[in-house]
Amino acid sequence: MSLGALRPVPLVDQAAEYLRERITGGDWPVGTKLPGEAALATSLGVGRSTVREALRALSGAGYVRARHGAGVFVVATDPGADWSAQLRRAAITDVYEVRVLVEVEAVRLAARRRTADDITVLRAALADRRKAHDGGTAEFVDADIALHAAVVAAANNPVLTGLFAEFVPALRRGLIDLVDLLDLRSGDPGHGDEGHTALVDAVVRGDSEGAGHALRDELTSTLALLRTL
Repeated sequence: MSLGALRPVPLVDQAAEYLRERITGGDWPVGTKLPGEAALATSLGVGRSTVREALRALSGAGYVRARHGAGVFVVATDPGADWSAQLRRAAITDVYEVRVLVEVEAVRLAARRRTADDITVLRAALADRRKAHDGGTAEFVDADIALHAAVVAAANNPVLTGLFAEFVPALRRGLIDLVDLLDLRSGDPGHGDEGHTALVDAVVRGDSEGAGHALRDELTSTLALLRTL
């Protein structure tokens, strides 16, 4: 199965969803050792870095666990049903309040821990967000979320990566509604480009405080808009 031709959702999310379905569907029961990164990358038609981030997300969500020198094993087939259901019911303002708490600290960690590969991914995600300026609302929101996911992943903490992945479905629905309802892109198709550029630049140069301030400003300004609805 190749994921490249599917809907415009970040490849990491698609890969994680596919692997999660294999686990929850019973193909890989608890105790199963997953195929190696190279084998998964080949079967999914994506790069090994995409597989690695997808496995991090699944690990953070409680589905798999890496055992040093042995591989990655399935440890649960439905670890977060109650949490996921709660997120589906949550108001977007509630999700944003938690994003402020989680992502601001995540981006500070990212500025201290980012690798050369992380920097490449961040710059590519920022470029993809700019390319999406001319697209529809869903395409733009997906590119925006992919950039934030790349920032969180650069913190190199699988729990944070998994936690953010759990937010994505509720976040995506809420952002699409927000952008359309407030017509945020009518005069500015790349809404928030300056702030996201400052965010990526701060992470790249290792400025943890600058990165934290840039992201907090962005998230709190959006949260303020949400509270006007």
